[in-house]
Amino acid sequence: MSQTPEPESEVFSDSYPTEVLSPITGPLGAETWQRLDRRMLLVHPVTELVRYIPVLIASLIAGARADNPTWSLAVVAVIVAFALTRWFTTTYRITPENVELRTGLIQRKRLSVPRNRVRSVDVQADLLHRALGLAVLSIGTGQHAEKGDRFKLDSLDAKLVPQLRADLLAHTRAGSESAAAQSNTTPGEGSAATADSRPGVEIAHWQADWVRYAPLSLTGFAIVAPVVGLAFQYGFAQIFLKSGTVQDVGQRSAGVIAAVIALLLVVLVIVVSIAACARYLMTWFALNVHDDGKTLTIRHGLFTTRQTTLDLARLRGATVNEPLLLRLAGAAELEAIMVGTSPRQKILPQAPRPAIDRTLAHLLGTTAGVARPSTTLDSPRPDDNQLRTSPGPSGAPSPGIENGTVDSVQHHAGTTREPAAATTGEPAAARVNPAYLPPTPVPPPVAVPLVPHGAAARRRRYTRALGPLAAVAVALLVISLAGGHIPLWVWIVLAVAVPFAVALGWDRYRGLGHAVIPAANGNPAWLITRSGCLDRDRDCLEAPGIIGWTVRQTFFQRRVGVATVVAASAAGKKRYHVIDLPLAQAWALIEAVTPGQLGTPR
Repeated sequence: MSQTPEPESEVFSDSYPTEVLSPITGPLGAETWQRLDRRMLLVHPVTELVRYIPVLIASLIAGARADNPTWSLAVVAVIVAFALTRWFTTTYRITPENVELRTGLIQRKRLSVPRNRVRSVDVQADLLHRALGLAVLSIGTGQHAEKGDRFKLDSLDAKLVPQLRADLLAHTRAGSESAAAQSNTTPGEGSAATADSRPGVEIAHWQADWVRYAPLSLTGFAIVAPVVGLAFQYGFAQIFLKSGTVQDVGQRSAGVIAAVIALLLVVLVIVVSIAACARYLMTWFALNVHDDGKTLTIRHGLFTTRQTTLDLARLRGATVNEPLLLRLAGAAELEAIMVGTSPRQKILPQAPRPAIDRTLAHLLGTTAGVARPSTTLDSPRPDDNQLRTSPGPSGAPSPGIENGTVDSVQHHAGTTREPAAATTGEPAAARVNPAYLPPTPVPPPVAVPLVPHGAAARRRRYTRALGPLAAVAVALLVISLAGGHIPLWVWIVLAVAVPFAVALGWDRYRGLGHAVIPAANGNPAWLITRSGCLDRDRDCLEAPGIIGWTVRQTFFQRRVGVATVVAASAAGKKRYHVIDLPLAQAWALIEAVTPGQLGTPR
């Protein structure tokens, strides 16, 4: 059964006619459909047997009860046969316009992805694939797809993958050449030739001592919690509670019980830490981040290696994630804000803050104090325009709160941006690597100080932290006055929680702030915003990536004169919040980041 594509979808089905195009020149392009490597006949039976382990266990139990072991053998034969049919039913081809894939035995499916819509190329290989010289290639288009609708070529010859990846991302090089043409510079001549001849640079490399930061995340709990839950679901809790050891401990003093609980917590922390470190090593071992000026390549993995190639022309900024425990240890995580990729595209896992800052400075092109110009190579940007609204009525909205709650200021669909090369007259290819740019006094987004949001925002942080405790205290007091008995330990816990709530409110306000780096020397303006405590994010978003604004006020915000400003973008998390900003500063912020969007003269 063929799929019915939705509007603006990146994947098209057989219900639409597909034009047969001329083949690509080169070893990978062919007019005929190609099959995957024959070595997949050794891979897929193993992977399918692992996938259907619960079915195999059930067949073994059924065969044992029926005293007929052929049940399990029959199930294994069916699974292996089904896996072998994939080689005969899976074909693909690459045309000058599309990448096409046909799969399915009973239900045939045909996927077609326009090559200019390819946003990322992921290459991964587990131990079995690596032993046989194979790899799995996945194409990302920026659109959410179900598991069965993802464009994945499982078991390609690993020798063909580098050239295939380069062909799929060839449109990024074409964007650089077109930008150079707009600046009246012929690619391959002058400074453009110099830029293209520069080798790529390694902007981050994994260090073994980074593993010490793995236990400071919730990864270990995410691994151990399902195992513990499954054990308790199958009766482990009853066996544990009814055991003689537990019964003996329960009859002893409170000190012994407290010591046992403390010991269990220590054991839990150790197990969780070991699980987090093991997963960290398996996932991020030998991490290498390579920037060639056009694409960003991220390689990592111990048993299963993975390589992700991202188009830097889609880069709109970066996010520094600082959870509380990592922040206390002087570490953080780094994510890229990109159009057409995962909303949380991780560049660096838990790592020391100096390493995060160095990588962030290069990623944003701030090693010389200027913004990375490669984000101007795709003007106008179709991904940004997809989220723009239709032109509004004549006249700009007045800077006020509509109906006392919400006022939105959005870009018009007809608004386009000229690339920086057209403004400065500087060849785009010469601006690829920021390390060759002259210094400038513009502060880099990685180090710019943030503007605090004032006394009203501080009061709201403390009110939100202490308010729930105050409500609980009032409820307990009412129950006590009504004759109810409140244990003493409840009041003690409530009193101990107060200083923690005060510290939480203080840290939340300390982490609240924003900054605006104005456009200068042909470089775009930047919006930097930070918020949160237990999970704090510092978002650095370039102004050309912002496609709309929303100024939002709740009932309580209106009482104290603050508002939340939301910058909408087609990249990353889509919405970037400046929380509890004084209302008078909200409109100045919008005007500073995107001049003219409020209807005022530039």
